[in-house]
Amino acid sequence: MTDIIQLKVSLIDSEPLIWREIHVSKETTFFELHHIIQIIMGWKNYHMFEFNLEGYRVGEVFEDERTEGYGNDQIIESRTVAIKDLITQQKETFKYVYDYGDDWEHKIQVENFLEEDTTLKFPICIDGRMNCPPDDSGGLHNFYESMEILKDKKHPEYKEISKWFGKSYDMKKFDKEKINRQLKNLAKYIADWDS
Repeated sequence: MTDIIQLKVSLIDSEPLIWREIHVSKETTFFELHHIIQIIMGWKNYHMFEFNLEGYRVGEVFEDERTEGYGNDQIIESRTVAIKDLITQQKETFKYVYDYGDDWEHKIQVENFLEEDTTLKFPICIDGRMNCPPDDSGGLHNFYESMEILKDKKHPEYKEISKWFGKSYDMKKFDKEKINRQLKNLAKYIADWDS
């Protein structure tokens, strides 16, 4: 396996599809990948998360959940497992779930394995489309319902919904430069976590 992995992260059932393509190091832990996804998708890291791949559940393990071995119902600590430990082939897919209440499900596809480009800093977002729904917007169904309400200023819930989403929210906006600035800052924190 080469040093860099290209992943496509898509919000399942979004229409049009909300997605991002990123390059990450194969040494990236799933805990770090969680934080990368939070930035690229625009989430705020308010809620719990879990990755699901080939029968493995990877997430945050709290003291009262620690057990020996990795059974089907046990969660592997995301800080201790790197992408390279579980991802070995191109075209593999796995799931990332964020916020068990709103249930934001993401499909992650391994698109390519690449040689490291020493002129670039990783992680980096290389492409994407659409803006992610804001945290706590009630899942995809409620999010799209809110978008319809915002089209009708006479709707009885318009004032409340517009206040919740704010004037700056734009469903079609994808700001790669902003994302990459935030990823650059995250890379500094990741270096501190590892030391």
